[in-house]
Amino acid sequence: MLQLPYRYKINTSSFRHYWTKGIGVELLHKLDIVPRIEDAEQFIPLLYQYDKAGDKVAVELYLKQGFKAANAYLLQYLDGIPIPSELKEVLDAFFGCFNIEPDWLDWDLLEVGQRFCQRPGLSSLIVLRDYCLMGGYESAAINKPLVYTGALKKGAVKRLTDTVEFWVQITKPGNLRPTSMGFKQVMLTRMIHSFSRVQILEKTDWEIEKWGIPINTWDMLATHLGFSEVFLVGLRRMGIKPGEEEIKGLFHFWKYISYLLGIPVELLPDHEPEAIKALYYWTMTQREGDVDTLQLARALQEEPVQAFYPKSLLMRKMMREVHLFYNHYLLGDYSCQLLGLPKTRIGRLALAKVWRNKQLERNIEDDAFREKCIRNGAEEQENVRQIYETYNKG
Repeated sequence: MLQLPYRYKINTSSFRHYWTKGIGVELLHKLDIVPRIEDAEQFIPLLYQYDKAGDKVAVELYLKQGFKAANAYLLQYLDGIPIPSELKEVLDAFFGCFNIEPDWLDWDLLEVGQRFCQRPGLSSLIVLRDYCLMGGYESAAINKPLVYTGALKKGAVKRLTDTVEFWVQITKPGNLRPTSMGFKQVMLTRMIHSFSRVQILEKTDWEIEKWGIPINTWDMLATHLGFSEVFLVGLRRMGIKPGEEEIKGLFHFWKYISYLLGIPVELLPDHEPEAIKALYYWTMTQREGDVDTLQLARALQEEPVQAFYPKSLLMRKMMREVHLFYNHYLLGDYSCQLLGLPKTRIGRLALAKVWRNKQLERNIEDDAFREKCIRNGAEEQENVRQIYETYNKG
């Protein structure tokens, strides 16, 4: 009999409500049969599995050179700029562990996914922030590495700045080719994961028997599902109606990203029913949020006020109300109550965005109109990236 770690618990509140009374009910209708919760035990070994190839780079390059210098060497290496031979050997060995362009990769389908991520414009960023990220705080275990790396002290503003930068770079068509900025962002992110994991295990009192390995393979799969399936669910709630090819493209796009991040490719779903099943297994075996996750949720709630844009404090407080509305609209009142997120009346003005999306979707089958929406959406996301870059860096 497999011994269950402390973090593995059949969820009785937050995520159970999602699957029995929330949006999850509609998702389960897409499956032929409701998954058996007992079958989730097959994934328990993934709580102790991690990116060993990345961790080797963290030990042999990052710990010896320092984080900033190691990042610089990695970028030089990717640009074909000579670096010290002993460091080149480390990176040669790492990139020799996987194929940058695997046989299953379809660049055209991947670009369909990128363009779909751009098409909703601000709505994509709203869903990522107020649904995917905030909803993830309903689980204690997956967020423990944030606490142990001091992310709480660094604040939500920096986390969102980094996330928006990552998102905009990887969703630009053509930007995942080797030497491109999107590809570099993915590799830098993989190194951050490994460096954080090595540091947590070496320098803190992290309890593996309680939480598994920090940033383990199963939690990485959950993050993948957050950016793909949960993101898709949120966009539909925002009035976006993806086509079948866009859905296929979205999953293929994130399959490649997650493959580059070190997740075993056999775990990555190609289709929505596979993703729903994987999401069910992970969410329904999560220990509920705790004091740490409540603090993370509170920090994200207050992020608009703590940011440096707009300059008017009143406008920043208004933005907080708008995001609170989207939290309730996307997550539901039950989850928001568990996360300690108050209701807002002022923020209901944000419904105008949903109404606008529904109006635009009426013409989305027109090719010229869709192209215009993609261009406008990409521009909106780039503008947000520049705002974060200008006002919040450092």
